[in-house]
Amino acid sequence: MFARFRQARNPAARLFALLSLLWVAACDVALAPDANVGPQIDTSQAVKVALLVPRGSGVGSDAFIAQNLENAARLAIADLQGADIELQVYSTGGGNPALAANAAQQAVNDGAQIILGPLFGEAANAAGVAVADRNINVLAFSNNPTIAGGNVFVLGPTFDNTADRLVRYAGRQGITRFMVAHGDDIQGNVGRDAIVSAARRNGAQVVATEAYPLSQQGVSSATGRIAATARGSGADAIFMTAGVNAELPILATALPEAGVDQTQTRFIGLTRWDAVPQAASLPGLQGGLFAMPDQGRAALFANRYAATYGENPHPLAGLAYDGIAAIGALVAAGNERALTKGALTTSQGFQGTSGVFRLLSNGLNERALAVATIQNNQVVIVEQAPRSFGAGF
Repeated sequence: MFARFRQARNPAARLFALLSLLWVAACDVALAPDANVGPQIDTSQAVKVALLVPRGSGVGSDAFIAQNLENAARLAIADLQGADIELQVYSTGGGNPALAANAAQQAVNDGAQIILGPLFGEAANAAGVAVADRNINVLAFSNNPTIAGGNVFVLGPTFDNTADRLVRYAGRQGITRFMVAHGDDIQGNVGRDAIVSAARRNGAQVVATEAYPLSQQGVSSATGRIAATARGSGADAIFMTAGVNAELPILATALPEAGVDQTQTRFIGLTRWDAVPQAASLPGLQGGLFAMPDQGRAALFANRYAATYGENPHPLAGLAYDGIAAIGALVAAGNERALTKGALTTSQGFQGTSGVFRLLSNGLNERALAVATIQNNQVVIVEQAPRSFGAGF
């Protein structure tokens, strides 16, 4: 049941499992948060982009992801119009921070004007620190919010973004009092903090939080306490950080058995419940809410990638395409300051492989997400992902 400790087969489940690995402690980049980092470019010359990938660790999965990231970046370059990108690829030895820092420094020495990658949080943080005094921005593939800021942006999907989308949608349905149930680990704690912050930003309230140990016995033992707290706090919803390929099946089964009435207390998930198809048959998830990317846009990218390379892309490959697409869009506009923080954080955002997205001044990102529920054992979209930044964001 606890697939977090074994190989995940479904692509979305593999994505969740891999993203779990990206949560690592990291140091802040010593750079003023409002500094407009980034070099001035000659718009008549090719822009030099360094791509840092997790190649060289000797681990097959790292090499596979590295190749997919490079493939997607080159596919994006081929699709650009009005922008000339020169790509140079550097290896980081998997998630090795020292090698990532060396690769970033070498890339800048070689003339790189912006860095795309690395993947893992600690390596991305090290790369950002290594070039913080070189006036170079880093668009990392990590989803770790603790490394964001200064000259480092994270392209990976964040709990902050998902929590904000779901809290805003829930508020329009009259759901404003949340209880948070979360795993007692880094990922669970970050998820809890994202929900609390989203509630505060959107005028909602977190009325209680309950943590549980990440073991089958620990989760099972905590369900009675979680159910009692939900009833006693008057929560409109239980917002869970649980992964569908980990502890979520236990919670979704045990909480209704412990007396949680889902017609009165809605279940909301911070992770994608569609990651494992069998999850849609769990009675406890019927009528619950979760968020997911625009599947139409994701399918277009997957088909384009498969037609070019003869196989489906890794779930993270789209991040490399998105990074190049953002850089290319800014360069194509002919702006000499296209690679600065001020330009990268344009409010209109960019078209990405899973929908529109934009980079924020704090180094995080905002991605358009659809809101989904499960009805009759089927995933049903209840609100489509916005196609632009404005209403709905």
